Amino acid sequence: MGKAKIDDRYSASDLPPAKNKFLYACRCLIKLFHIGFFGLGSIVIGILIFPVMRLFLHPKKRFQKHARNFISLSFRFFTFCMRLSGAIKHNFHDKEKYRSLRSKVIVANHPSLLDVVYLISVIPNADCIVRGGLTKTPFVAIIRQLYLVNTMGSEEMLELAKESLADGNNLIVFPEGTRTPRHGTNQFKRGASRIAFECDCDIQMVYIGGNDKYGLGKHDAFFSFNKNEPYHYDIYILDEIKIADYKHLEPQIASRRITEKIHEQIADKAMEVDRRII
Repeated sequence: MGKAKIDDRYSASDLPPAKNKFLYACRCLIKLFHIGFFGLGSIVIGILIFPVMRLFLHPKKRFQKHARNFISLSFRFFTFCMRLSGAIKHNFHDKEKYRSLRSKVIVANHPSLLDVVYLISVIPNADCIVRGGLTKTPFVAIIRQLYLVNTMGSEEMLELAKESLADGNNLIVFPEGTRTPRHGTNQFKRGASRIAFECDCDIQMVYIGGNDKYGLGKHDAFFSFNKNEPYHYDIYILDEIKIADYKHLEPQIASRRITEKIHEQIADKAMEVDRRII
């Protein structure tokens, strides 16, 4: 059978060639080192650190609270290491606001593999919905104990999300369901809107910008990197979407309109950032 054709929206054929091939190769190797470092760290946390924490932290909710704080600190250390290596530059706008978030549905675009890492690094009490395929990776020991997997039934997920938000956690959701394409957009799913509406929790919008994330996007070659510079992450906290503004509507209509508002806010911010770059 022939190789499956990659969706043109994810194509990197229009990217310029690397000006310095040696430097490009070095950055690719640095990226691969950090992927290995992240995977090894996840295994150590999952099979050594978490079991020890479980011995001393009871009940389960107390363990999860401290475990989420530990993961947030670990991700902060990981992003610091990547920044120290020169592979990444990042800038959180209004960073202090993330610390005060409580019982919010955090909704963001999803251009790269590192998006959830960055968000959890600044949100200590972060829960999130992750794709089922990650349960077959070295991260399974962490995911199963802390986060929601999208392979469960919608009603079960809604109940677990409601319980998590009621406990003061913030639930990270990427409404596209997969990474944002390099060209064009994905259809936004209504899961985040439905959870926010049913749980009566406001939506905190986040926009993840910066330069092209070639090497961290969907369908990108494993041994690849931004062609000519380190990755740049510019992360903006946007206006909240108040669920009270939609409570007079039928649930299905409210979910559709909230999803449209999410798409509109992300698209508007993307246009604003693009104009600033030009």
